[in-house]
Amino acid sequence: MPSVSRTSRYWTGALLLCSSEHNERVTSLAVPTAVLSRARRVANDFRALTGVECDADAIIAGRAGLLRQTPHDRISAGGATHLMRSRDGWCALTLSRPDDVDAVPALIEVDTVAGDPWPDVHRWVSERHAAEFTDRGRLLGLPVAALGESRARPPRRRALGAATSGRAPSGLLVADLSAMWAGPLCGQLLARAGATVVKVESASRPDGARSGPAEFFDWMNGGKLSYLVDFDDPSGLRSLLAAADVVIESSRPAAFARRGLAPEDVQPRDGRVWLRITGHGTDGERGNWVAFGDDAAVSGGLVRGSAAEPDFCGDAIADPLTGLEAAATVAQALRDGGGQLVELSMSAVAATYARLPRTDEISCSAAPPPSKRASALGADNAAVERTVAEKLLAAC
Repeated sequence: MPSVSRTSRYWTGALLLCSSEHNERVTSLAVPTAVLSRARRVANDFRALTGVECDADAIIAGRAGLLRQTPHDRISAGGATHLMRSRDGWCALTLSRPDDVDAVPALIEVDTVAGDPWPDVHRWVSERHAAEFTDRGRLLGLPVAALGESRARPPRRRALGAATSGRAPSGLLVADLSAMWAGPLCGQLLARAGATVVKVESASRPDGARSGPAEFFDWMNGGKLSYLVDFDDPSGLRSLLAAADVVIESSRPAAFARRGLAPEDVQPRDGRVWLRITGHGTDGERGNWVAFGDDAAVSGGLVRGSAAEPDFCGDAIADPLTGLEAAATVAQALRDGGGQLVELSMSAVAATYARLPRTDEISCSAAPPPSKRASALGADNAAVERTVAEKLLAAC
């Protein structure tokens, strides 16, 4: 088994969009035909709502194609997630961050782990029930999953302020506080639809994608304005949120509530759509569960093969599917007049796709087109503040 370095293994496979010279680098991913068919329907829905073409095949397979990599022997395409057999089923663990690797000794109840931790983890998991593994992993803040533990659920909606007449994303202001893949992909699709999208980060905790391949970060964030904020003194961020027509966030709800940035705390704006993307939802302890695309897919049961002998399906597939579903959901919410808080969880999206018939598979392969270069961190603060001031003044 491959070793896990102290650097993020998640980003060894994080190229989803690249420059034109990479477009010939296409590798096929075998996915259930029904999964790709639904993703194409969602992409068509987004096009019908916005007029913007959206290639579902490229969204699902582009990253793996550009890196010529596929899942292998129950190891994810990016290498950070393993499927492991427990005493009573199958589990997944993602070791994508240095802190995750550091937590392995505590997970498997040893003082230290020398070298590659995976053999010791596999051995420890094989001697325990899946629930013991996931309970202990989540206590340590690790991205873990038991196969099929999450149920399918449509986006959860509730009223948030007043609705307006229906509108398209074009010309609207979007505050994108999300990170990594699903949320930024949603923001990128809205930017393609003509929205002004502001990428919000802090100096102490920038989007983790910035530490990975620039091509991937550019795909997610090229064409967005970069806004640097201090979450300990978020006055500027409060103004942005007050002016925003759409807010995208993917943090644990408690983190925003502690800073007075929960949807209910922000100055109301008619027709606003607030999108919250989580790993496993917000109900009870699930609101604190960490997830990445591959383990979230396992949690939802979206795997190849059977429950008895599963393999990974696609490449971190819960991430791109959730980003695509989120973009179509936001576009529809805007068409309906907004005034909504919309919640999607990656594991529930994966479970929705897992319920589809899986009698056959199709080869999914596509290389997305080139993307714009993303702005440097905080490069657009002045432009964002001017835009916010103009929006707030026009609302008076």
